[in-house]
Amino acid sequence: DCLADNIYYEAGYEPDKGKVAVALVTLNRVQDERFGKDICSVVKQKVNSTCQFSWFCEGKKHVANNFVYNQAREIAVYVYANYEKMHDITKGALYYHADYVKPNWKLPKITQIGRHIFYGQKT
Repeated sequence: DCLADNIYYEAGYEPDKGKVAVALVTLNRVQDERFGKDICSVVKQKVNSTCQFSWFCEGKKHVANNFVYNQAREIAVYVYANYEKMHDITKGALYYHADYVKPNWKLPKITQIGRHIFYGQKT
């Protein structure tokens, strides 16, 4: 549910490729020791009281049984089941933001997929 929730709130109205990209970043973070050890820990992680995924700090709750959420859930299951053998369209990205946000990040830009810009590790 945590992965589906993250896809839903971060990229629910993006094309499937954008939803897959959000799922991949979430799972990439699970593989990195700087983040949580499981999907829910990654999604709910705070650093200095700032949520890594803003929707979580906004108090949005699990949604069930609507068309967009069901799509997010299908993608979550697919990416989770196939993560180890999938081509990572984010090229290992650990960070992203919407294209209308202008953070002051000093991270290497990897790619843009839909409305999200993806970044690699801190240099």
